[in-house]
Amino acid sequence: MTDLQKLTIGKALNLGLRRAMEEDPKVLIMGEDVGKLGGVFRITDGLQKDFGEQRVLDTPLAESGIIGTAVGLAVRGFRPVCEIQFEGFIFPGFDQISSQLAKLHYRTQGKVKMPVVIRVPFGGGIGAVEHHSESPESLFAHIPGLKVVSISNAVDAYWGIQEAIKSDDPILFFEPKRLYHSGALRAEIDVAGTPQKMFSSHVVREGTTATVVAYGPSVKVALDAAAAAEDEGKSLEVIDLRTLSPLDLGPVFESVRKTGRLIALSEAPSESSLTSEIAARVQQECFYSLEAPVLRVTGFDTPYPPAKLEEHYLPDLDRVLHAVDRSLAW
Repeated sequence: MTDLQKLTIGKALNLGLRRAMEEDPKVLIMGEDVGKLGGVFRITDGLQKDFGEQRVLDTPLAESGIIGTAVGLAVRGFRPVCEIQFEGFIFPGFDQISSQLAKLHYRTQGKVKMPVVIRVPFGGGIGAVEHHSESPESLFAHIPGLKVVSISNAVDAYWGIQEAIKSDDPILFFEPKRLYHSGALRAEIDVAGTPQKMFSSHVVREGTTATVVAYGPSVKVALDAAAAAEDEGKSLEVIDLRTLSPLDLGPVFESVRKTGRLIALSEAPSESSLTSEIAARVQQECFYSLEAPVLRVTGFDTPYPPAKLEEHYLPDLDRVLHAVDRSLAW
């Protein structure tokens, strides 16, 4: 039996969480305003009403307490799903994430599982104030013991959150907040179907002129750039990383060996970032296939600016196309 529904990313996440809670009574949701309000982005809307306050918990404004409590719940056999209200609020919980959550499975030689999911709305484009538009994913990708993923579409949102919850390892699940309720990104999903495997890189558009690799909110920018480039006779291959740690770069290497050129795209600042790692690894593995240096299109190495300046900060279609032109001119 199929149940096809056309969903936004936000609604897909909501239904994915609901399905996970229906299938496993050990799944709990916790965070600031996730219950009665349904979260500031309404991703958990209706879940407390249907599953009760014992399974959807409104917490104090204390990220360290949220993560620390989740660690204790995981030790006791639960599968907590924590929501960090905005990505910039995650740092009070950084100690628990890096010192406890990431290490307990290894430290106990696998005896203690850490099935904790931390949902992190991230990225800019919503006109928010300070600490509400950042991209800190590289900080967590650097920590061994954590899996870091990022979705870019409704299909991956629905299946990805379920796979993350079923994992026995801790996962930071980065969600592009400005795309939550985009009608243009609605996708038809069989919500009663067989779970799909996630967390590997995926070619979302094939091409031959150059490769553009992106993740999260930047995937839409890459696809828009590819559509515009086609009008100029250029064929861009777009790859959605989906998993940021561990990186699945096999499809990227294969693509670069075909196109000879790579543009790495991200909203995060460029220094010591995921785009840095991608550039280094591609140079190492595909040196003799490259026709030009790996180029990066990123946010700037500054704190995220006030809302009136963010359109100048965020990588856009024009910056991607300019990088493609630079690569082709090499």
